[in-house]
Amino acid sequence: MAKRIAFIGLGNMGGGMAANLVAKGFKVEAFDLDPAALGRARLAGCRTHTSINAALDGVDVVVTMLPDGKIVRNVFDQDVLKWTPTGALLIDCSTIDVDTARDVIALATGKGFAMVDAPVSGGIAAAAAGTLTFMVGGSAAAFAQAKPVLAAMGSAVIHAGAAGAGQAAKMCNNMLLGATMIATSEAFAMAERLGLDLQTFYDISSKASGQNWSMTSYCPVPGVGPKTPADNDYQGGFTAALMLKDLRLAMAAANATHADVPMGRRATELYEKFVAAGHAGLDFSAIIKTLRK
Repeated sequence: MAKRIAFIGLGNMGGGMAANLVAKGFKVEAFDLDPAALGRARLAGCRTHTSINAALDGVDVVVTMLPDGKIVRNVFDQDVLKWTPTGALLIDCSTIDVDTARDVIALATGKGFAMVDAPVSGGIAAAAAGTLTFMVGGSAAAFAQAKPVLAAMGSAVIHAGAAGAGQAAKMCNNMLLGATMIATSEAFAMAERLGLDLQTFYDISSKASGQNWSMTSYCPVPGVGPKTPADNDYQGGFTAALMLKDLRLAMAAANATHADVPMGRRATELYEKFVAAGHAGLDFSAIIKTLRK
């Protein structure tokens, strides 16, 4: 087991992930620009730093969880690849475009580091519970090094392929998630208009051919199925803004590869309207509000 891990980026996802590393016996050197995030990390048992180079000093592993590809590229170019001991393992768990992931891994490999891209699925609750799914891109050797660290934060760690494959899997998965959440919301809204009791419809469809994850694990209707953000007025979970970010990444990839994704494009359009209407901070399942009017 690596003894010391630098964790860069302690937001809603990163904070829970860093806490789970501590709980599994790792020594975590934490950095974030937000003092409040550092405070929460400190309470979770991390050693916190107000400069990134201090967090990187002498570590065996670096885990990053950052907002977008531009920031990832900058942090690795300006900080991680300069201050991290040569030979350390680098793991980027951010959700970014495939080209940036490949470029950063190529830079890191050229400087003697092993690196993987390892975006996650599961949301804030899974980050806190340590039950995330990691889809990992990189060499077989780098994946073997990263797996024990990722397993401390998740329940599934899957090697998707070469560098960038983790990001490719993540954007395809979340395009499917966005589209199925809209379809699930449509079905509940129509069932309601047809006079069906929504719990009864859930009981039927969750055991029939319409069953899907958005229904049975993340139901957009309050009081139906397992507890979800819908039961908390759509607070917490995975925000509509983040869903839109992932859908836009998927659309850029579809354009670059000439993939035909009509459902993905329509989902992107609907989430763009939803976010523009002022709902960026709500959970993405709140899109049902636009269909139940």
